[in-house]
Amino acid sequence: MATTIHRYKHIRDLREDSDITQEQMAQVLSCSQVAYSYYELGKRDIPTDILIKLADYYNVSIDYLLDQTNNKLRNF
Repeated sequence: MATTIHRYKHIRDLREDSDITQEQMAQVLSCSQVAYSYYELGKRDIPTDILIKLADYYNVSIDYLLDQTNNKLRNF
């Protein structure tokens, strides 16, 4: 479980660094604030379409969001 919590920590950190509330991010992602909160807490798996939206919004790689790398940059 610790890996799950750590993995989703990047998503929370990106949101907080951008001074965005969970409610605002939920609106961007077209989901409820409760669902978004569950994503951050690792209580719910993040659907692929939401991961893509998050990566696009923050301009980071999906690998970074999933803690597969510490490099935020996308490789195109």
